[in-house]
Amino acid sequence: MVKMKTFKDLYERKVNVAQRRKASMRMSKLAKSSAFQAKKKRSALKLKDTAKILVRAKKKIKQGFRDKFFPNYASMSLAQRVIVDNQIEIKYGAKIAKKAVKMLPQLKKAELERVKAARAAYGKDK
Repeated sequence: MVKMKTFKDLYERKVNVAQRRKASMRMSKLAKSSAFQAKKKRSALKLKDTAKILVRAKKKIKQGFRDKFFPNYASMSLAQRVIVDNQIEIKYGAKIAKKAVKMLPQLKKAELERVKAARAAYGKDK
């Protein structure tokens, strides 16, 4: 029996630079299609599940650590940024996870507001 892939399996998969660039080119091409635009519009009307909100929370917390400890992160080379991200994950991974769970209710509330605004604006743009 084949095990179904979960969101966590897909999100935490490591890809190299060439794979990331190839996916980027594919998605930028796909994003221009009208079907994809309609899909984006429909998905904006739906609430994101807790797992996706938690991922966003972890990203925000991790970015905060980058800003605090590595202010020149944006100007670093790709290899340096990979090393920095690994250092942050090793040293502060548990703290990031804990803070992300604490941040979850705040982001859920913001998500609810986002969906309300998107649903209110949905009929107006036609």
